[in-house]
Amino acid sequence: MRQVVIALIAGSLFGAGLAFSGMVDPTRVQGFLDLLGNWDPTLAFVMGGAMIPMAIAWLVQKRMTKPAADTHFNLPGTSMLDSKLAIGAVLFGIGWGIAGLCPGPAVADLALNPLPALIFVAAMVAGMAAERFAIK
Repeated sequence: MRQVVIALIAGSLFGAGLAFSGMVDPTRVQGFLDLLGNWDPTLAFVMGGAMIPMAIAWLVQKRMTKPAADTHFNLPGTSMLDSKLAIGAVLFGIGWGIAGLCPGPAVADLALNPLPALIFVAAMVAGMAAERFAIK
């Protein structure tokens, strides 16, 4: 139960941050990606601002013996760039540029702009399902 409460708090905080920063508005994201047009630097400030609490979180994590809601840390390792990662990053970027949404803002947008967000989320879930069945 503790894990569910922590997940709800973290998700609510993340969603509130997305809404407060305007990142649930696809036109703001597309404005950031429009380098040769009417460029909107807001997303750069959001990403830069996110590095401060993340840096603090890494410092706190280094001093902890275990996480608050698990028995041990499950941190990803580092690996070299491979074709799967590069192709995935390119597909993510193309989809982000076209739709102006990525997974976090899309889910938050379900409450603010349901129909376009639902179309995106349905396509996202279909893509996740297709990846599960793809030959690895």
